[in-house]
Amino acid sequence: MKRKEVLKRLRTAAKSQGLDYYEFELKKHTAVRIGTTTRAIGRHSEIPELTVIKFYQQFSDELGKGWWH
Repeated sequence: MKRKEVLKRLRTAAKSQGLDYYEFELKKHTAVRIGTTTRAIGRHSEIPELTVIKFYQQFSDELGKGWWH
């Protein structure tokens, strides 16, 4: 999946639930903060599907279990 699509999906989900979304750049990763949860994802143009699912799961506390389905 494209990196831009992953971030867009997170941004849309956070906005629809009224949560703060903040994105900032680290050395080799992009950090995403939704509510109180902050996680980083690599700056690759293509991200493997399994990595995307694991990344989405890390935001389940904020967005709800299985929010990406």
